[in-house]
Amino acid sequence: MLNPLWLKTFITLIETGHFTRTAERLFMTQPGVSQHIKKLEQACGHPLIERNNKSFEITQQGKMLFDYAKESQNRETQLLASLEPDSAYHGNTKLACSGSLALLLYPRLLDLQCKCPKLITHVEAAPNRKIKADILSGMADLGIVTSQTNDKRIFSQTLSEEPLCLMYPAQHSYQGDLTKSDLQQLGLINHPDAEHYLARFFAHSDGPDFVDLRFDQIPITGYVNQLSQILLPVAKGLGFTILPLSALDNFALKEQIAIYQPKQPITETLYLIAKQRPHMPKRFVTVIDEIEQALKRS
Repeated sequence: MLNPLWLKTFITLIETGHFTRTAERLFMTQPGVSQHIKKLEQACGHPLIERNNKSFEITQQGKMLFDYAKESQNRETQLLASLEPDSAYHGNTKLACSGSLALLLYPRLLDLQCKCPKLITHVEAAPNRKIKADILSGMADLGIVTSQTNDKRIFSQTLSEEPLCLMYPAQHSYQGDLTKSDLQQLGLINHPDAEHYLARFFAHSDGPDFVDLRFDQIPITGYVNQLSQILLPVAKGLGFTILPLSALDNFALKEQIAIYQPKQPITETLYLIAKQRPHMPKRFVTVIDEIEQALKRS
């Protein structure tokens, strides 16, 4: 069995990327960190990092061990949490959702924590595919996704409908409907969910020009993976993008953004997912109730 102290040192080293910071975080000496890594490499029979002067790169074997160690760490956390009496207002809950939902929900969950200081919610923004994988691996307790799952290991319930909006610079005024050539002239401000949103928006659009429009037919004029920044290049006239309406609610320069209005609103269904279990922990139910209330108010 691998020494858990060595594994903790290894996890911290990979997460910090620095021997000195690892030593500081674990209240160790730097030679002590090096010794733990050396002993772990000897126990595994493989080099876990490749040293290069003061920096290092993780090896393939190191990546495999890191994933194993993190999963073991999560299982231990879950085990310890399961041993505690089930409480609606005490414990940790890890929520994974889109960036736009994270911006909407996080302030409400902080308000909940102010009322119940021992109920701590960790929020991570992630795409659909990662959220489902994280639920199954235990990296997330609750997830919000936009596609239903048939996986019997996952519990799913419908939350609400979220409007999808094509947003473009307000400085561009268009007479009548937007056309394919308009969008190609503007160019797309790309982001991690852009291709998914684009495909759904065009597939359900009543604009005849959009039905057959594909992601690869539109020039990319920028890429941002921070939700709070995606609309900034749009506001500056550099392109259009597609996002949930809630993303605009949290943007400071709303007056510089125009929204294309299709005859029929285009929405996505939001689903709450969690690992299937005999009884949902009470703290999860408390967080879910807060999420449902927040989505009703938005």
